[in-house]
Amino acid sequence: MDLKDIDLNLLLIFQQLLQERRVSAVAVNLGLSQPTVSNALNRLRQQLGDDLFLRTSKGMEPTAYAMQLAEPIGYALSSIQETLSQRTRFDPAKSQRRFIVAVTDIGEIYFLPKLMQALAEVAPGIALSTIRTTGANLSEDMEAGRIDLAIGWLPHLKSGFFQRRLFVQDHVCMFRHGHRLDKAAPLTQSEFEAEDHVVVSALGTGHATVDSAIEKLGVKRKLALTVPHFVAIGHILASTDMIATVPERFARHCVTPFQLKYVDLPMKLPEIGINLFWHSRFHKEAGNQWLRSLVFDMFSD
Repeated sequence: MDLKDIDLNLLLIFQQLLQERRVSAVAVNLGLSQPTVSNALNRLRQQLGDDLFLRTSKGMEPTAYAMQLAEPIGYALSSIQETLSQRTRFDPAKSQRRFIVAVTDIGEIYFLPKLMQALAEVAPGIALSTIRTTGANLSEDMEAGRIDLAIGWLPHLKSGFFQRRLFVQDHVCMFRHGHRLDKAAPLTQSEFEAEDHVVVSALGTGHATVDSAIEKLGVKRKLALTVPHFVAIGHILASTDMIATVPERFARHCVTPFQLKYVDLPMKLPEIGINLFWHSRFHKEAGNQWLRSLVFDMFSD
């Protein structure tokens, strides 16, 4: 007999009858009527050419052939159920999964210390790898499942993606303690324009729009140094008289280790919306759901 000739629902009823030995109990378990269960058993008897179950005072007793089929059918149905349930089951405490998150260097500074501490407590077997959000194939890699989540100011991730707001922040002006701008009075535009600036050219992220926003306001800057990432900013400002326009939460993390200070800008720039992104293909994938819930619970305002 070919498998295509067998209705798998009949095998499920067969397995239930092996366990319960009563048609009425099987009907209750499966939410079917007793005639439906009896008709299904008759169809299976015809297809397999055996009575399978005989009615006795103790209930429906399996035949020798039914007992022969019991173990392989039970194993097959159990394997199918386990496979179908995998997407809905995710145990972070036991998982050995490696997640890949796209994030900028500024995101690594802000998110990773707290996130790794949380993983060590609730999911010690889980590993994390980061990759830059500036990659040319970010969208394609997330769609293919090579990147699980992306975090940041990423206006180009639109069609096919879900996103959830974590927080909004402003830009500030940062410089070393003892700088001539380290004073009680608010920073003026003329003072801002007179200083040497170190600028981060973060192509592929929303941070790249800051320069154009400043230019549109007619503010002139002396661009003394341009770097491709934020990670060097603290070191540079700590030992020079340059200033930098940076996201406020990044500035908070630089104050203590680099002895820096930050103040409000003399102009109003658009706020930065930091979002959590994932591709719609993995919206219901259990591991992805768990990680993004953890990130949101830890970092959202």
